[in-house]
Amino acid sequence: MPVTLTVRDVMDTDVYTVEADEPVRKALETMLEKGVWSVVITDKGLPVGVITERDILRRCIGKGRSLDATTCREIMSSPLITIAPDATLGEAWSLMTEKEVRRLYVIEGGKIIGRVTQTGLFNKMLELVLALSSVRYQI
Repeated sequence: MPVTLTVRDVMDTDVYTVEADEPVRKALETMLEKGVWSVVITDKGLPVGVITERDILRRCIGKGRSLDATTCREIMSSPLITIAPDATLGEAWSLMTEKEVRRLYVIEGGKIIGRVTQTGLFNKMLELVLALSSVRYQI
């Protein structure tokens, strides 16, 4: 019987949020404090976008904008690209490729329960390939 890994098997449950009207500095401080490279942006608690380290560099610092005067809403990427926890790793990879994103947010019951990244997917797929290549069949 084949085993199918799902997004739930590889997702990271450490997802942090910052309100949309907070300054970009708040998003950056949250990323540094939590050791992550993206935060979900919320509006009154509802997810509306995401800010990554790349967004801060390109849309704020690179354009000479102030981290304190620029709000998260102004530089966030929106909408969030989401996936169900029971989707397969292949489905996740295809969606990332189609939408040209590096991370997907995992939604269950209308709430974000995790995220999956290209790096996480690649590492898991590499782990599987290496495990399969070491299997010896007995005849």
